[in-house]
Amino acid sequence: MEFGPATPFFRVTDFSKTLGHYRDGLGFEVRFISDGPDPFFALLGRGNAQIMIKDVGVAPLPNSKAHRDAPWDAFVFVENPQAYLAEIESRDVMTLTPLTSRDDGLTGFEVADPDGHVCFFGRPSD
Repeated sequence: MEFGPATPFFRVTDFSKTLGHYRDGLGFEVRFISDGPDPFFALLGRGNAQIMIKDVGVAPLPNSKAHRDAPWDAFVFVENPQAYLAEIESRDVMTLTPLTSRDDGLTGFEVADPDGHVCFFGRPSD
């Protein structure tokens, strides 16, 4: 499965919970995590896609909360969104939208993290 470039930086309120979401739910690997007994920053990745999370003590503001017409915080290219959806559903990850071929020419689905950051996993429709 090919993943393509994305490296958004998300402020989070519960570092451990968000780390688990991306690592255990979405299958991202931990590429870097801050040292110490209370980590606060991590770089997670899968293929060429990466996401940074950091707890800085400031409430996150996902795009969807800032404006309803800007629902995504990241677009992550996935060569086979149907196969990836089946993979994450087997881990009981809930999606915001089903796999859909959208009017804008994209096929994929949306997933929100614990703070409401929305990632669209998909590709241009065939």
